[in-house]
Amino acid sequence: MQVLANDQKKRSNFYTHDETLHQLLEDKLQNSLHTYAEEKLSAFGALCAGPIDVRAKVTDREGEPRLKRYDAYGEEISEVIVNEGYKQTITETYKTGIVGYVHKPIPELGEKGNYVYSFAQGYLLSQAEPGFYCPVTLTMATAYLLDHYADDEVKHRFLPHVCATGDVELFEGATFLTERQGGSDVGANVVEARLENGAWRLYGEKYFASNAGMCGVAMVLARQVGDQFGGSKGLTLFAVPWRNEEGVLNHITVRRLKDKLGVRAVPSGEVVFEGAEAFVVGDPSKGIYYMLEALNLSRICNATASVGIMKRAYEEALYYTQGRIAFGQSLVEFPMVQETLGTLQAKWHASLIALFDLIERYDDITHGVASAEEQLLVRLLIALVKKETAEASIHFAHEAIELHGGNGYIEDFVTPRLLRDAQVLTVWEGTANILAHELIRLVQKNAHVVLLQELQQTKHPYLQQRVAQLEGLLMNFTQLSVETQTIEAKSLMKEMAQLYEAVSAVKHGEKFNNREKRLAEIYIEHTWQNRTFGEIPLAVKYFEEVCL
Repeated sequence: MQVLANDQKKRSNFYTHDETLHQLLEDKLQNSLHTYAEEKLSAFGALCAGPIDVRAKVTDREGEPRLKRYDAYGEEISEVIVNEGYKQTITETYKTGIVGYVHKPIPELGEKGNYVYSFAQGYLLSQAEPGFYCPVTLTMATAYLLDHYADDEVKHRFLPHVCATGDVELFEGATFLTERQGGSDVGANVVEARLENGAWRLYGEKYFASNAGMCGVAMVLARQVGDQFGGSKGLTLFAVPWRNEEGVLNHITVRRLKDKLGVRAVPSGEVVFEGAEAFVVGDPSKGIYYMLEALNLSRICNATASVGIMKRAYEEALYYTQGRIAFGQSLVEFPMVQETLGTLQAKWHASLIALFDLIERYDDITHGVASAEEQLLVRLLIALVKKETAEASIHFAHEAIELHGGNGYIEDFVTPRLLRDAQVLTVWEGTANILAHELIRLVQKNAHVVLLQELQQTKHPYLQQRVAQLEGLLMNFTQLSVETQTIEAKSLMKEMAQLYEAVSAVKHGEKFNNREKRLAEIYIEHTWQNRTFGEIPLAVKYFEEVCL
């Protein structure tokens, strides 16, 4: 079957046949960076679809990180051991500049990259190994915090290593927030910072610390002794090296590693500080503010991983249904299968477009060229996109399993891992309930007004009606008590996110071809179920044009 042969080519490189991603990068990257990115992403796309994907399966099934607590003499060493394939993925991925080239010049160009390029790399990586994209995310957040807020001495000590691309020793990063008694209530944190002989030292436990034992430096919130504020305002941000300059463990113990449902590649553990040397980052009174800024970056990474899983799940389902024969024909020839695949393709397409629209806006913020209104809008979009894509990734993995039938439930196929890895994305960087509270806070600052102004620019008649309805809903929402707002917030966020995706997809279609216009219309029809009963769905009508 020719379509099967063509799809096999797609599966050998996650970048070269991703038409929507190509269009987005052509639109958003300047000429020199775009030319560079085309070459490097093609190479990285092949690496992700090939060796990195193979290693990811090994790590998930039989090569998980393990903790060696003691050496032969019974001394505490808290060494986290990862398999050789995982180490190779670390080396190959960071050498691409996925973190470093956001903060330092690309040698071939003499200029920095940006988040659009970095997240394109992350999206490709997540199709193979969402678990490893977690440490990359943590390293990105660590680099952001050091670059934006650390003084020159702390920055010089750590940032070159966090941004290493093979030129110096790599320090992966980590952000340790969660404590046993606090969870999402970071203000309840009690890890203590004491000034001893002119140096800050930390004492206490972080209960869910990802990249434990693999990071070279962790960004940690702690409360200084004698804190006058209490709550989240009393927290200071510290950079904590895992080992000192002599290579000795920095008074840190890993009590145990977590046995997680998915994303098994990343070692997540319970970390105890027993006088770990630490370095203040920025204003000691602004630790929570700094960490929340890094959290926004991590939420974009989370959404990127989600869309990567969506893409991989869709491609696996398309490939399988093309090759599987049942009742005398391939599964992909059945209209009900075409409808599922067509609507998945349209959803992924719209999600990717909205994600990169958000990333481009975020780049403007980091470059200091965004207005206060634009910054407020980006905070709102981050919450909306993170929630929507995380939930969609689970749906995509579920649909891929179902289209595979019994094989989809077998670990020989990638689909079970996609589902297990997707599930954590609704939890990491803030659950739907946490994001709902974020919506309430941002509505109080009139962020929704800025979003409505953006959405009202659409010329699509049906979307104009939906935006007008949303405006009424938001007006009513602002009049509710906070308690009632918490009940309505999540469903309201879904409508806001879907409208943002739809408007973005229509705008993208206006720039490009019939395929892109078709995908936008399929998205709108399926999302709001505005098809007449008995009418052929657009996903079926245009299936060959948009999927094959």
